[in-house]
Amino acid sequence: MAKRKKSKPANLPIEVDMVSDFVCPWCWLGYKQFLQAADKTKPRPNLAFRPYMLDATVPEEGADYREYMKAKFGDTPDNRFNAMKEHLIAAGPDAGIAFDFKAITRRPNTLNAHRLMRWAQGQDLGLDCAEHLFRAYMENGEDIGNTDILCRIASDIGMDADLVRDLLSGDKDKVDIQNEILFFRGLGVTGVPFFIYSGQMAVQGAQPPEAHRKALTEAATLEPQNLQQN
Repeated sequence: MAKRKKSKPANLPIEVDMVSDFVCPWCWLGYKQFLQAADKTKPRPNLAFRPYMLDATVPEEGADYREYMKAKFGDTPDNRFNAMKEHLIAAGPDAGIAFDFKAITRRPNTLNAHRLMRWAQGQDLGLDCAEHLFRAYMENGEDIGNTDILCRIASDIGMDADLVRDLLSGDKDKVDIQNEILFFRGLGVTGVPFFIYSGQMAVQGAQPPEAHRKALTEAATLEPQNLQQN
């Protein structure tokens, strides 16, 4: 993503878009690492969550987690995901995360979780919603594709759970979410987390806070550019 060297207006917070999926453990780790940098930045940057689905072919009702992971990575002790799990479990505590992969029994379809996030952000509840979604899945092993669980999360963060249930029963914002995913794929996003600073520069993957502090410092010198979506 090309950088456009224009001065950023003084005292305006940096706009950051985080493209992520709520079943991605690297996304939660990356989010927490971003927060460690953002919490020490003044003014604090504005973070917007943008949708991505690691696997849009997962059925709406979800899939058995172990069977899904076996089909994706194999069932040998040295498969790639087992090695990643060890790294994540070791890195989690420094970020305030207690990953519990043994608790996960379902691999959800995350379209409805992204819809909930869209509505939460409309009420300035995006950070709370993300924390609850990530924690529900990664620490508690809850099925965040399940309507009851999504409605409980909505209630816990101060949303109208009955309204959320009504919305989830229909198709509101499904197409918009899917189009937004296609938009970011069109920008070249093929893996998450993917952080876009001021619409111009990116940090990809779960990077240490130092990487985000460096990006925030550089983004502070750039004039923000809006991400254009169809």
